[in-house]
Amino acid sequence: MIKFGTDGWRDIIAQDFTYANVRKVAHAHALYLLEQGAKRVVVGFDTRFLGEGFARVAAETMASAGFEVLLSRGYLPTPALSFAVRHYGAGGGVMISASHNPPEYNGYKIKGFYGGSATPDIVQGIEKVLERESGMGHGESGIGKGQVGSFDIRKSYFEQLDSVLDLELLRTYRGTMYFDPMGGAGAGWLEGYAKHAKLPLDLRALHSVPHPLFYGVNPEPVPQNLASLMAILKTEQSPTFGAVTDGDADRVGAVTAGGHFFNSHKIFALLIQNMVARGLRGRVVNTVSGSGLIAKLCDKWGLELFTTPVGFKYITDAFLAGEADPEKAVLVGGEESGGMAVMGHLPERDGILSSLLLLESVVRTGKGLDEQFAELEDLAGFKHFYDRRDLHLSSGCDKAGFLQTAQSWTELAGFEVTGVVTVDGVKLTLENGAFAMLRASGTEPLLRIYVEAQSESALKSILEAAVSRVLEADS
Repeated sequence: MIKFGTDGWRDIIAQDFTYANVRKVAHAHALYLLEQGAKRVVVGFDTRFLGEGFARVAAETMASAGFEVLLSRGYLPTPALSFAVRHYGAGGGVMISASHNPPEYNGYKIKGFYGGSATPDIVQGIEKVLERESGMGHGESGIGKGQVGSFDIRKSYFEQLDSVLDLELLRTYRGTMYFDPMGGAGAGWLEGYAKHAKLPLDLRALHSVPHPLFYGVNPEPVPQNLASLMAILKTEQSPTFGAVTDGDADRVGAVTAGGHFFNSHKIFALLIQNMVARGLRGRVVNTVSGSGLIAKLCDKWGLELFTTPVGFKYITDAFLAGEADPEKAVLVGGEESGGMAVMGHLPERDGILSSLLLLESVVRTGKGLDEQFAELEDLAGFKHFYDRRDLHLSSGCDKAGFLQTAQSWTELAGFEVTGVVTVDGVKLTLENGAFAMLRASGTEPLLRIYVEAQSESALKSILEAAVSRVLEADS
């Protein structure tokens, strides 16, 4: 069964992610785009096993439907592929990538003509065509009215970054920055941009050679996968930091001097601060799993906060609404998993750009990331302690039933439940500014638990209580 998640379709290579199934999805995607009047499609891939082969199958299938197809000459970050869709005036795009999923996965990400994640309407439209066409032929010969060409978007994408960043400011910085693309599609791209932009910083890369097994970890910028970078930064002094991108470089993480992990909520807060410091205004869009600190900061800065379900496609919707109505223009949009987008770029998360914007915040303030964030906590009067736990459950576990039961909880670890939000999963707001959120993954067989609290001890107590209740229900 081909099942679409929050950002397209992902599955295990050779088990369900096969050439035959990629043809089925690409065929349905092609028919949907033809109904929309599209004539050109852009296709890219990251560094996963058989990425180029799957991309070629998708490209040839779409060509057989009559499209002019542009296939990337090599691996590239997802945001570069999204930019290529807009740059070449394509009706849509395909990125062969499973993002942060384990190495045995690959995926088919769908991009809209506007250069961003497919909106829910687009995904639903393709799903309907896929269901309708089930069992029919799917352009297997790859021979038809269309043609497959190639493209290299690197130079144009770098020039787009030039238009978003404060290059004059960045060119004053001669400090050190580390970059870890985790063997994924960001490999070589940040270094390439630094050379293109003539940045004088000392940029030090690790895991910069593409690696389909991602050097033995899942390509997600979370603490358990960043031991090497943390060890290196342990002996560095602020403001030196390291930026990390996930498997397809659309998400960002960071490690600060002393070897401390700097999570996505903190990054999001700093990106907002940096845009405000430029004198820019607009809405801030955050997913329901986001930190309560963001709301406090938006109040301080007089910015409207708009909350969406988990999934960047909802943030994309908000950016597109802002393009149509300037009063709804989005300043920064972000999600808990590290996807960030900013005004003046694309309605798309971009780990390369976010890494450079973090550097820009360091240069602008003259302070390290930790120091900047501590000042924001003081400004908001809100302490941020956060953790997430991903629980792999038994195949027979009734996740939907458990989430329904969680809505009736009145306390957690002794903290009173003050509200229940069911925009996506179940988010329990707790006393003293804490929350616990439970959500089933749309791409993997697991349940995610997100917790924020005002102290380390409260965080641990709430997280342990939530994990205990989940495991008890699964036993």
